[in-house]
Amino acid sequence: MLELRDISKVYSPGSVNEHVLFRHFNLTVEDGQFISVVGSNGSGKTSMLNLICGSIPADEGKIIINGKDITRVREHKRYRTIGRVYQNPAMGTCGNMTILENMAMADNKNRPYNITPGINRRRVAEYRAMLSELGLGLEDKLGVPVSNLSGGQRQALSLLMTTLTPIEFLILDEHTAALDPKTAEIIMQLTGRIVKEKKLTTLMVTHNLRYALEYGNRLIMMHEGNIVMDHADEAKQALKLDDILGKFNEISIECGN
Repeated sequence: MLELRDISKVYSPGSVNEHVLFRHFNLTVEDGQFISVVGSNGSGKTSMLNLICGSIPADEGKIIINGKDITRVREHKRYRTIGRVYQNPAMGTCGNMTILENMAMADNKNRPYNITPGINRRRVAEYRAMLSELGLGLEDKLGVPVSNLSGGQRQALSLLMTTLTPIEFLILDEHTAALDPKTAEIIMQLTGRIVKEKKLTTLMVTHNLRYALEYGNRLIMMHEGNIVMDHADEAKQALKLDDILGKFNEISIECGN
């Protein structure tokens, strides 16, 4: 279980640009939930992910994972149990390393390298089998530098690498936004399969409302640092696109747009 308790976050405090994003914000994520997060620009979606991962600190409040307070735990230590896929496909992989080298590096997460070969040759056949399941032909390009791949291929590899070793939480930060529609569909199908097979607790920020409806068992909408819509299980399944658009229009009117 993941909990955000009474989180407050102010950007540029004391300046003319001071912006209060979160004030006593609360969210509980149950084990096994796949939450789609939608909201307008500046609503706090990505900032919430950054707080969970430790990329930015909370000014007040606590972040609890499985009963343990991780509020002051440094970012790199949080990634021992958290996997994150970013909007930019280049952020989840090392471009000047080959596919094989990238996968070997991901496979060694949380383990000491010591004085041993960086690549376990006994795992190569398994890497090839995993890549083959993607249907993108990557299994035949193990020696190719990742920088030579398309954005979709690189994002698929990033998703595979992120979930290669056991994690408790998967964070998806608009991970299809930079892709063309056809490739985005492939990545979303892969996402759904991996989350289901590995039973991952998942938070997915997306601007694609169809994906928000089709994937996951809970949907929340954020606005100005608050949750303004929260539907899970049957209530989420009953949601229609017009329901979400209606809420967006309501928010827009409240803001004077």
